[in-house]
Amino acid sequence: MIRRYFRMHKLISVFITVLIIQGISLAQNYRLVWSDEFNDTALNDFFWKYELGNNNGWGNNELEYYTNNPKNITLSDGKLIITALRENFGGFFYTSARILTRLSWKYGKIEARIKMPHGQGIWPAFWMLGANINTVGWPACGEIDIVEMIGGVSGDNTAYGTAHWSSNGKQSKGGSYKLPNAKLSDDFHVYRIEWDSQKIIWYLDDVLYYLLPFTPSMSAFQAPFFIILNLAVGGNWGGYPDATTVFPQTMIVDYVRVSELTTGVGSVTQTPNNYSLSQNYPNPFNPSTVIRYSIAEAGVVKLKISDLLGREVVELVDKYQEPGNHQINFEASGLAPGVYFYTLSSGKFSESKKLILLK
Repeated sequence: MIRRYFRMHKLISVFITVLIIQGISLAQNYRLVWSDEFNDTALNDFFWKYELGNNNGWGNNELEYYTNNPKNITLSDGKLIITALRENFGGFFYTSARILTRLSWKYGKIEARIKMPHGQGIWPAFWMLGANINTVGWPACGEIDIVEMIGGVSGDNTAYGTAHWSSNGKQSKGGSYKLPNAKLSDDFHVYRIEWDSQKIIWYLDDVLYYLLPFTPSMSAFQAPFFIILNLAVGGNWGGYPDATTVFPQTMIVDYVRVSELTTGVGSVTQTPNNYSLSQNYPNPFNPSTVIRYSIAEAGVVKLKISDLLGREVVELVDKYQEPGNHQINFEASGLAPGVYFYTLSSGKFSESKKLILLK
């Protein structure tokens, strides 16, 4: 009787847990706040920036050298394509690409539709880091691995979702989901998390496979994070390419989307990670063009146009602005055709770019 009681008690507990998880999943209503559908002809540098080089193996003894070469990263047919190649470059034997968002978000539904690569030593990832990493370092900033795949015979069909943080040393928890009869590289799959002030939930194609409730020691996850997409070659976790590994390997991303709860509970906070000045579009132009920029801290912002001799010809902005993303339309019909420079300055930040006016 005692054994039967405990068996029944365990079944009831499992049933209640399933109901709670189903309730969490069904109760959420989200609205889109940001996305990149990759429908442009080039990566949008208002949203993304490249990380280049090997950076001492990125802390994982990785073998690749990240570039912004079109051989390694390009947009085609509405998709972002990151390609890992076996080639000598920068003193390394492999090249690939790694990009991160200029924006960061606190909470929300973060998802991407991805067709993975495959093979021993191939390590694609769609993940997030705390925006304060340059201040507090890793793992104190927190890390959310929305999906990682460790390629190879036993890993090509398994998606891993993990959180890392600091609490008396490095801590991590996570789960995995294994496709029963297919590789992740066989087709596109949607990888997502739902993140609020109390928890993170991981999904693959709407299948919930891991739920992580927060404890008081996990305060890192109460702050903004930015998104990273990369395709690594080799590393401590999954090992290194061998004779079975085929190159090139591609990580194909259909979209990346960020949504917030319509209730406002656990809603998204979206802020720029840093100051940035984007290339004007269109360029060359006639007679007008759009200049976009991001401000990380409130302060006086100046944006001016200068000629080739450095003489100021137009002052577009000179005022106090709040942190965020800004844009201005530059109407140049009163200027002579030629090459000009536009300069953004705020606090200690200053950057200039070239624009070309046609007539």
